[in-house]
Amino acid sequence: MREYLENVRNKVPLVHNITNYVTVNDVANVLLACGGSPIMSDEAEDVEDITSVCGGLNINIGTLHKTSIEGMFRAGRKANELGHPILLDPVGAGASTLRTNTALALMKELKLSVIRGNISEIKTLALGSGTTKGVDADVADAVTEESLDEAVAFVKRFAKEADTIVAVTGAIDLVSDKDVCYVIRNGRPEMGKITGTGCQLSGMMTAYVTANPDHPLEAAAASVCVMGLAGETGWSRMQEGDGNATYRNRIIDAIYNMTGEELEKGAKYEVR
Repeated sequence: MREYLENVRNKVPLVHNITNYVTVNDVANVLLACGGSPIMSDEAEDVEDITSVCGGLNINIGTLHKTSIEGMFRAGRKANELGHPILLDPVGAGASTLRTNTALALMKELKLSVIRGNISEIKTLALGSGTTKGVDADVADAVTEESLDEAVAFVKRFAKEADTIVAVTGAIDLVSDKDVCYVIRNGRPEMGKITGTGCQLSGMMTAYVTANPDHPLEAAAASVCVMGLAGETGWSRMQEGDGNATYRNRIIDAIYNMTGEELEKGAKYEVR
């Protein structure tokens, strides 16, 4: 885990983010905190130039509009042409026809390096079902210790079918290709009270995959451990009177200050 964190800090990967306006500032700050560098653009006439100077592309469908959808496809095609990694965050897939169809079309047309979402969003893309509640996973879809074996088999199967890495985040996180699945148990339930922790993770995961091109699965898993461990560290520093706004900042600060040694010691994962 340590080398993947240090590679991000040493290489400072520039990540193009086509993300949603609810969380765009926090995504930029998390990328800076982890050692990367963010740039944001969703204008169709702008995105090809922007993604050309970057190392990776993060596509987040959280606040779609017609211009941004065109921008996603144009940036994605340029990133594929240049051999850059692309992460798709299918925010709210299953909640509306536009979101679901856009995510499926991006999967079909672009070569994706990672798909990262909650279990309901991933089920929607894999099975055409799932019970997304807005942009949140429904409890009926949750990955639990009782359903873990089934969930691991599911993400491996979907990773094989989609020919990509699949990262499912929730109470138990799964990061998998067709053969190997990282089961990660870092994090705090209170992270769900902050808007955009998943969006932030998608930006950081893109930086990790970009900075570690020979080990994308391991790098993606490391980024999930970083985010979860930062949630634990940030929560441990909460004071009386603090709330979710302070917690958001403490998570970002924990990412900024995290060392490779701290990650090695605190990462809680097993490989299946």
